[in-house]
Amino acid sequence: MSADLFQNPLRRLRNRDGKRPTVLVKELRERDRRRMLRHFLELEDSDRLLRFGSVLPDEQVSSYVNGIDFARDMVFGVYNRVFRLVAVGHLAFAPRELSSTVTDKERVAEFGLSVSRTARGMGVGARLFERAAIHCRNNDVDTLYMHCLSSNKTMMHIAKKAGMEIHRDYGEADAYLKLLPADPSSVLQEALHEQFAVLDYTYKANKRIAAKWLGRLIGRK
Repeated sequence: MSADLFQNPLRRLRNRDGKRPTVLVKELRERDRRRMLRHFLELEDSDRLLRFGSVLPDEQVSSYVNGIDFARDMVFGVYNRVFRLVAVGHLAFAPRELSSTVTDKERVAEFGLSVSRTARGMGVGARLFERAAIHCRNNDVDTLYMHCLSSNKTMMHIAKKAGMEIHRDYGEADAYLKLLPADPSSVLQEALHEQFAVLDYTYKANKRIAAKWLGRLIGRK
């Protein structure tokens, strides 16, 4: 069997430093719920604390994942080279408060993310945030919130780098970012990001299927 069948068409995509592959962020759907659950259940207690604000037991983590409404919210993920979900960003939409002085739009969005220990230090969290922000822009949402513990260095770094206004109180932090309106460039950018991510996802899924098929074939001999 030709090795060309297993070549990743995105293998040459690199960051500007030329040292590591571009992080491809894909929109997650119902079919990804099982892998999302595994991702969250594999988080250590310290990581669950940072993601949820408390160390949720497995039952509550399962309830959270099963309760995600994909028709209302947006969920983004990053798959590694062996088709394992290593990062999840949940963009939850809600009606703005009537007394809000931050926005006059109908909705606001809150973003939460988690990154597996094996995928840290590669800009994965920042790319998830960028994807969430551009989706908000393109869907008439101009205010993006993040709520986390003040000790969450990753979220604080993302918030500061994005220029978010941060308010700290009793060990917790609220940050919000005012987004620019959509334009043709932002719409095209989001579409291209998703197309590349889908292509990469399809390649990895097919490679996994082929590996299983070959394994079974060899096992029969």
